[in-house]
Amino acid sequence: MGTLSKRGRAVRLTATALGFVLLLVGTVRGTDDDFPFGPFRMYSTSDPPDAPAPDTRVEGVDRTGAVVELGQDATGIRRAEIEGQQGRYAADPTLLRQVADAYAERHPGAPELVEVRIVVRWYDIRGGRPTGRWSDETAVRWQAAR
Repeated sequence: MGTLSKRGRAVRLTATALGFVLLLVGTVRGTDDDFPFGPFRMYSTSDPPDAPAPDTRVEGVDRTGAVVELGQDATGIRRAEIEGQQGRYAADPTLLRQVADAYAERHPGAPELVEVRIVVRWYDIRGGRPTGRWSDETAVRWQAAR
């Protein structure tokens, strides 16, 4: 491989310096949303060893009363997308109608969903170990008009 020209070297040094500045500014002032230049704080923190561990899921109830798991296979919506927007869903539960619509689109012969809810299962942790106990909390609920 040949040597770089002065101009090529200057371009590479400028690009490297710009990347370094973006990383530095992102680390100091950025948030996780600024990926790949943000600090990615989600991996730099830890919970206390006795804090309950959350496990979020989405479930629906169809018109027959059956509870339906509304995971990615059922709706095409990833759990991380739901968790990331949970504040929006809490502020406006009617947005969960979109989850019901996504389910209906993928399962045209299934009974219609009359309720969609975001449920957080809190696993009890003691000394950094699961105890086997848990409790469910319905964080957001949408019900179809009857």
